[in-house]
Amino acid sequence: MPHSFENWARNRGHKLVAGVDEAGRGPLAGPVVAAAVILPEGMVIKGLTDSKALTAGQRRRLYDMVREKALAVGVGMADSAMVDLVNILQATLLAMRDAAQNLSPAPDMLLIDGLNTLDWPGAQQAIVKGDTLSHSISAASVVAKVTRDAMMEKLAQIYPQYGFDKHKGYGSKEHREAIRKHGPCPVHRMTFRGVREYVGVPLEPGLDLFS
Repeated sequence: MPHSFENWARNRGHKLVAGVDEAGRGPLAGPVVAAAVILPEGMVIKGLTDSKALTAGQRRRLYDMVREKALAVGVGMADSAMVDLVNILQATLLAMRDAAQNLSPAPDMLLIDGLNTLDWPGAQQAIVKGDTLSHSISAASVVAKVTRDAMMEKLAQIYPQYGFDKHKGYGSKEHREAIRKHGPCPVHRMTFRGVREYVGVPLEPGLDLFS
């Protein structure tokens, strides 16, 4: 039942129910991006599920459908500097809150993927594995992932030596080797293991940061 949580919320008088999810908690570089989506009551978008279970092509197609059919879509972001400042959990919650605040019309109920609720004045419910249990959270997971991937592809043009377009900032073998070779760049998360070991470490002789 993809709408069981949405129906539960509406049965309690909430009409504009938003699903909220994030992408990018685990990477060594780049922002954490959150999305909030309000779908029309009862709408089912075929194939919509947790973004991690979809191919890039499927996510893009579903992203376009969500953007077309949703009553509202909001996006929030916390960059790598914010992640380092407040830690990844708090940065994620800030991004989620901003995504919900960027919805128009404003929601009167949030369904949030995970264990944590937000600094939010209205009704809300955290749902473990919500990205597979709630259709609106699934929609948010797709919007967040596609939005973040596009950001990482743009960062790959600025910092081509790291291959962000391939691994999207996650700790692949290729990415870790690039950090070892070139040192971190400004969009790396300096407090994360795999990056912090190289903060302030001189580059190997003859290596150019932008080679």
